Amino acid sequence: MFCAAPHLLLHRCFSTYTRPHPSSITVRSSSSLQEIHESTPVSKEQGGLSSQLYASIPFPPIKAAKRVVLVRHGQSTWNEEGRIQGSSNFSVLTQKGEAQAETSRQMLVDDAFDVCFSSPLIRSKRTAEIIWGTRKEGIITDSDLREIDLYSFQGLLKHEGKAKFGAAFRQWQMDAPNFNIDGHYPVRELWARARSCWTKILTHESKSVLVVAHNAVNQALVATAIGLGTEYFRILLQSNCGASVLDFTPQADGGLPYIRLNRLNQTPSSPVAGGSSAGRKTSKRIILVCHGSQANTEVSFPNLGDQPMNMLGLIQAQKTAELLLDLKVSCIISSPKIASVETATTISRVQEAADCLGADCVPRYVEMKQMQDLDLEKILGQSKQASI
Repeated sequence: MFCAAPHLLLHRCFSTYTRPHPSSITVRSSSSLQEIHESTPVSKEQGGLSSQLYASIPFPPIKAAKRVVLVRHGQSTWNEEGRIQGSSNFSVLTQKGEAQAETSRQMLVDDAFDVCFSSPLIRSKRTAEIIWGTRKEGIITDSDLREIDLYSFQGLLKHEGKAKFGAAFRQWQMDAPNFNIDGHYPVRELWARARSCWTKILTHESKSVLVVAHNAVNQALVATAIGLGTEYFRILLQSNCGASVLDFTPQADGGLPYIRLNRLNQTPSSPVAGGSSAGRKTSKRIILVCHGSQANTEVSFPNLGDQPMNMLGLIQAQKTAELLLDLKVSCIISSPKIASVETATTISRVQEAADCLGADCVPRYVEMKQMQDLDLEKILGQSKQASI
């Protein structure tokens, strides 16, 4: 089903998941373009082990709806050098990193944040200061938001880590959830720490929260929120200054909140440029696209109904199609809803015509499919299968 070329998924909402504790999660992509990259394989055996780390502590109930925006720090000096940072505190933002943070500030300028939580590490704290700007409220630093602890690996260039640690470094690359160094399991510790962070964030009296931290810890925050275990480490990569948004909605009976992933790794730069994510090359890509604006804009999710796109939506779909011109999309999977099909059709037509400039050329065929429900685990699992 999946091949090396990018696939587009156009849906309004993913299916609902239930974690080991009775909290339901809805995963939604609502920004124009989102991207999931294949990285490490998912192991059912690992899943059972990692699930225990976050299932043991239920999410606290909340009284009012809360939005949490997670942002990774801008490019750091050690990012630029290719050095393993972990939770060390020796790198600072590069000039590019400062510019990325400023772009993120502009991207989030309309968000009325009540509070900002930040990692205490210099690269994240500086990013938080730039995005937070002139707001009067102070930034809350939390050591649990520091980057993953990589112990003896920290400070090494990647080729140095490979030469010095051999098998251990290979395990870190190939089987991170079970990777052990200096008597520690860094990824498992990170997942447990992320759950602790959520308790502090959700019990804080605020409705709109900015969290500025790091790639790995932000992955863990997203994963633990939507019920994914440590086997998803490196699947939900966070780019420099990439933003992910989660919405928490209280239940009427005061139970555990509903959790919706609204945006995943929305970056200041093009989300489809360069064929890489967070500096890592990828062989398979799934691009998530939200349909354009609909005719009935006054009705909010999830009861929007089956409405066609309005004029703004048609323009948005065309602009998205143009943004994807540099990619050779082989398949588009869409919801059967009218707006999703319209958006998919627009992208398909542009893709098929992209390589056909001469009178005698034959347009490239883009396969189109419709699917009522998109199951996140099924999608990620299928993306690892060989092309058929």
